[in-house]
Amino acid sequence: MELLERAKEFVGRKMSNMSTSDRVEASREAKGLILSINKIYKETNDPNLMDVMKEITVKKKRLKSV
Repeated sequence: MELLERAKEFVGRKMSNMSTSDRVEASREAKGLILSINKIYKETNDPNLMDVMKEITVKKKRLKSV
């Protein structure tokens, strides 16, 4: 799935030395990924999708705390 590839790329992306606008953009991207994956998760209840959403959420929280 292309969506999961984008999610893995997002989780692996280095987030140091980002400007405020870069952090906002990354946070919005994370939100979009989570919502898209959640739609699929509701239909399939695949635990792997939940794990991916959790990883993205952790990354998103780190963006806000910096």
